Amino acid sequence: MNNQTVLVVDDEPDIRGIVSEILEDEGYKVDSAGDGSEAREKFNRLSPDLVLLDIWMPDTDGITLLTEWCAQSSNRPPVIMISGHGTVETAVDALRLGAYDFLEKPLSTAKLLVTVERALESRQLFAENTQLRRQLEPVAELVGHSPNIQELKQQIDQIAPGESWVLVRGEPGSGKGVVVRALHRASRRKEQAFIEVNLASIPGENIAIELFGYEDGDSIQTGRFEQAHGGTLVLDEIGDLDLEIQAKLLSALEERRFYRIGGRTRVEFDVRIFSTSNQDIESKTRQGTFREDLFYRLNAVPIDVPALRNHREDIPDLISYYTNQILESENLSFHRFSTAAVNYLRNRPWPGNIRELRNFIHRMLITSNTEEIDADETRETMGSAATPVSTDMVAQVVPDFDQPLREAREQFERDYFNYHLVKTNGNMTALAQRCSMERTHLYRKLKGLGINPKSVKNRA
Repeated sequence: MNNQTVLVVDDEPDIRGIVSEILEDEGYKVDSAGDGSEAREKFNRLSPDLVLLDIWMPDTDGITLLTEWCAQSSNRPPVIMISGHGTVETAVDALRLGAYDFLEKPLSTAKLLVTVERALESRQLFAENTQLRRQLEPVAELVGHSPNIQELKQQIDQIAPGESWVLVRGEPGSGKGVVVRALHRASRRKEQAFIEVNLASIPGENIAIELFGYEDGDSIQTGRFEQAHGGTLVLDEIGDLDLEIQAKLLSALEERRFYRIGGRTRVEFDVRIFSTSNQDIESKTRQGTFREDLFYRLNAVPIDVPALRNHREDIPDLISYYTNQILESENLSFHRFSTAAVNYLRNRPWPGNIRELRNFIHRMLITSNTEEIDADETRETMGSAATPVSTDMVAQVVPDFDQPLREAREQFERDYFNYHLVKTNGNMTALAQRCSMERTHLYRKLKGLGINPKSVKNRA
């Protein structure tokens, strides 16, 4: 079923009726207007995906309406002009002012349908290209084979086909954005708009305009709710909203319509809401800084994204994935990480989660002068940021048996020494006693495994 809306504007009732019936038979949602005043009202209220606009009407002309609407937003719907008194000059003027195409009466059904279809396709392509430019991390697939990631994939498969609103929570950099993009791609709205708005990056006084748009007389700036109409709207970091904006958002979500800031006409919307947060929202509701009713409305279906430390066995897969992605997207010369380098990175704590890992891989691929990036080069680039895994992290690591015996043995030894280094606070004498090893041999062993005992002592 096509859920795209077409507004037919013509002062002749027969034309409105015939065109509406033709488009409805093709599955479009159709509304109509008989004059300029009604056309303005429905254009602002319905946010149609396409407008069929007659040039001659009793109270105004289509060129005037076209000029007004083209000035409002680059995201406005395409407008197809129709006229029974068309001239070459009028058609040229309409196209120059921003019309998608010009059709003459009597309308050919075949040409009408083809033009409508192409106009809607052009808008969809424009929306997709705009969104691609906005996305800094366009990844929409979960990488890894760990039980945590497999469970997350199953949740997405179960939740995505429905219409429930979803709250995705997790630490910064854990992959919440990837999850919401995966949900959208697997949803029934995947061909429609996907709009993300990072609430934490917008000054508080501008959030209402960003979400709902602005209206001043005939000047209209559309907000993210209108831009996402028919598709998906992602509200990133909802925990940062102040109570005043929370109240406005709750009202809009409950009524499925809103007023633009400064406007008097209610705007209806049809969007699926995905929200994200790295905060303890339940705690904020108890403290009175987040509305409980808004939380329950957004949290219809919760998804928790695990921190990277809880699925560290996926780090080799993530390194391979992001290495290939970065090399291809930035046209860099070929590089690969050695097994020893991958094992070294697998043992880092990564407090910034997957985002920190990806940024480090990016830095390595840009700065490295060798085809194979070895452990020494990786440790050198990591520098003072390199800290060993904590006792708790070591205990959580799932052994990786899908590797050669030598690498598996090195992995165990690295985890073993990191564990005892934490226990001894980097004291080499105490470590030698714990491990029953001579200190000279112990230093040599730690160096071979890429472990710097000073990093533990300095951290303490």
